[in-house]
Amino acid sequence: MKRGFANLPLHGGKAPRWLFSRMKRMAGAMGQVICEEFGPDELLVRLSDPAWFQAFGCVLGFDWHSSGVTTTVCGALKEGTKSFAPSVGLFVGGGKGGRSRKTPQEIEQACDGFGLDPAPLVYASRMSAKVDSAALQDGYQIYQHCFLFTTSGRWAVVQQGMNDANGYARRYHWLADRVDDFVCEPHAAIAAQARGAALNMVAEESGPARSATADSSRAHPDKLLAEVGRLGGLTLPRRHEVLLSDINPRHLHKVMLTTYERQPEDFERLLGLPGVGAKTIRSLALIAELIYEAPASQRDPAVYSFAHGGKDGHPYPVNREVYDQSIDFLRQSLDRSRLDQSEKREALRKLGRFLARRGHQPIQNESADA
Repeated sequence: MKRGFANLPLHGGKAPRWLFSRMKRMAGAMGQVICEEFGPDELLVRLSDPAWFQAFGCVLGFDWHSSGVTTTVCGALKEGTKSFAPSVGLFVGGGKGGRSRKTPQEIEQACDGFGLDPAPLVYASRMSAKVDSAALQDGYQIYQHCFLFTTSGRWAVVQQGMNDANGYARRYHWLADRVDDFVCEPHAAIAAQARGAALNMVAEESGPARSATADSSRAHPDKLLAEVGRLGGLTLPRRHEVLLSDINPRHLHKVMLTTYERQPEDFERLLGLPGVGAKTIRSLALIAELIYEAPASQRDPAVYSFAHGGKDGHPYPVNREVYDQSIDFLRQSLDRSRLDQSEKREALRKLGRFLARRGHQPIQNESADA
């Protein structure tokens, strides 16, 4: 199964200081064991799995299903790994709000120390954020971006968006190993509870729309807007996410003049241009459909929140083998960590409670009676 999104109820507030200090210590201890035993690349692989990430957050002691698990776990991991990350060739950067916009500078500083070229990593950070905010328009506004990489050049992204209208947040997972194309099915996983209308320019079936959109961006704006003007009386299907009213000719002319001068070769280069955001992509996607007859996908890529299946067999039975592998990996990391026994027992009890809520009976371990 392909996995990559997690829908979580949007909760306010923040982790209390006493809890976050312990979360940092736990995250650091477990992260260090994983890096030392299996290599830092394995930590990226694990964090790209939304179910493993969720269980990891439970072990650290945060609310098992709150949207805050994403920002808090990423923050705890960033702080908790600082003491050993450079020695094992690991970088954890980014954060929430304004801190997320400092990620490129953090990457460049870390690469100076590692002797790496920061350009491809900065590009991966920026493009993953651009895809989930402009190319995939599912109603969730990105506000948190965590970027991780190792000295091997491999990277991972965990970022989250919020939807005030439905009260949910959505987490997006990326892993370099699974990105063959930044603008065609790039996510490491797809799993969520709720689905809705979306403009999905990164769906495989949106290939013709991506090409037509890039073609539109290279056309002279006066010629293209003249074509748009002749479409003013067209009535579009009610199911369509993108409407003709979304096109602001004044704004579009300004942006298209920039794209016309830059002549982007394809959709990815178009998406990467400064000033090309969600509104521009919506407008160009509509033009591509109306003029070039190349509609974009309306498929919401979210599939289901239970990445290991559901306890009632919907949408499919729990895959216990895969589930046990994830949980055993966490348990082994706890056993090998430098935490004292009381902290390990408490973490295992929290992991047991998480399993119980997911409808899973853990294999024999001290958390089974929690």
